Formats: sequence, structure tokens, C-alpha cells
Amino acid sequence: RDRRDSWQYGRQMWLIVSTVAATVLLIGYLLLSWFGRWGGHWGATPEEFDMPLIGDQWLEGGPRVRVRMTRAVWVEAPPEQVWPWLAQMGRGAGWYSYDRLDNGGRLSARHLVSWVPAPQLGDAGPIGYLRHIESGRELAWWLKGGRFFGAFLRGVMFYQVTGNGDRSRLLCRMQADARGLFARWACWLYRIIDSIMARRQLLGIKRRVERFGTRSEDPEHPETGARDQYQLYQAIYSTGQEVGVVGREDAKIWRRAAIEDGVINP
Repeated sequence: RDRRDSWQYGRQMWLIVSTVAATVLLIGYLLLSWFGRWGGHWGATPEEFDMPLIGDQWLEGGPRVRVRMTRAVWVEAPPEQVWPWLAQMGRGAGWYSYDRLDNGGRLSARHLVSWVPAPQLGDAGPIGYLRHIESGRELAWWLKGGRFFGAFLRGVMFYQVTGNGDRSRLLCRMQADARGLFARWACWLYRIIDSIMARRQLLGIKRRVERFGTRSEDPEHPETGARDQYQLYQAIYSTGQEVGVVGREDAKIWRRAAIEDGVINP
């Protein structure tokens, strides 16, 4: 009888523990899903979320599993002061987001870096290559395709700055499609991660512009000349010049993709 009571007690405890664990996981999933939906349109108006933008058509004809997120923020400065920060982002100046997570602990630039040239089609970085540029207004990165949490994922990272006078509207649209057994899981996870990073990035640009304007020096972190001072992950300009730490991330892969797509010459 003691053995039977012990077995029943163990079974009851297992049921309690498993029920609690399942409940915690369900609540966590629901909270993350809510956060992803909120983060997917953070700051953007319904009109901004629905309006067609450059890059939307790049995913046409692809897998049906897709995710699209549009965010926006007001910046208290004219567009011509916002654009230079946007133009150097990911091209040697860092990402202005959580530097410990997406920049290897390096502090993203807090000034306009002297040696980062104007963006050109075919510039490659860790998130793809520049496929569209309208100088002073918008640019778009194209991730032709790569493995992401058990799926094959393609992505578009579009940024736009508009405005008149002393106020600007900074908007970004991130979207992706995926195929494979874990495609839906990969897109769900992409939404969660990007909701965290993109919001921080937009606020990072906003703070820099409003606080530092278009300054060319940072007295607290002056330029050393090192091409990986402000960005760990490699970027390769259309000219072939490399910045960041060579071999970190997939810049060479995306440069080859730009060559294959005829955006730049070998």
C-alpha cells in the first residue's frame, strides 16, 4: 500500500508540475505574440502600415509564409540632418541599437564618421546588400536568402526619411518570407527579435540626431582610424573596400549576390 500511495503521489506531482509548466509556456507564448504584434506596427499609423513601399514587390511569388512590420518615429530635426545617420548605419558606424547584441559590444558611432563614404548600390553588410537608394530620402537592404532557425528566409529592410522644416518622419519596414519545415516558427521568432531591435534602432537615430546634429567628431570617443572601431561585423563597399572585422558575418556572401544580380561588377 505504501508503494501504491507513493506512486499515486508521484503521479499527482508530475501532473501538477507539467500543468504549471504548460501554463507558463502558454502565457509566455501569448505575451510574446502580443509583443510581436505591437512591435510590428510600433509608432506607425494605419496608413503608413498599409501604403506600398519599395521592396514590397521583391518578395512577390515567394513562399506564402510571410511577415511584414512597419515602424515610425518623429525626429525633431530636418530630413537633411537625419539622412547622414541613416546612410552610414551598418556601413561601418554600427546599428544604433543594442550594441552588446548586434554590434559585438562596440559602441555605435555618435558622430558622422569621416571615412564612411556615401552609400552606393551593392554595398554589402551583415544583413544583405543595398539594392535601392534615393539619396537624402530612402534606402533598402536586400537579404537574398539564408538559414534562420531551421528555415530558409529572405528579407527586405527599407528605411525612409521625409518631412518639411524642422521635423522629420523616420520610417522603417522590415519584411521577410520563409520556406521549410520551421518556416512559421522562423517568421514568428523574426518578428519578436526585430520588434526589440528595430524600435531601439529608430530611437537610437532619433537621440543621436536631436542631441548631436551632424557633428563630425565625438570628443568622448574620437576616431582612431581603425575600420572596426564602431562596427564589429564586416561590411564591404561597392568599391571592394572592407570595414569591420573581416570574416565576421556574411558580407562576402551578399557581395557575391549583388554581383550575381548585376547590381555591381566583379
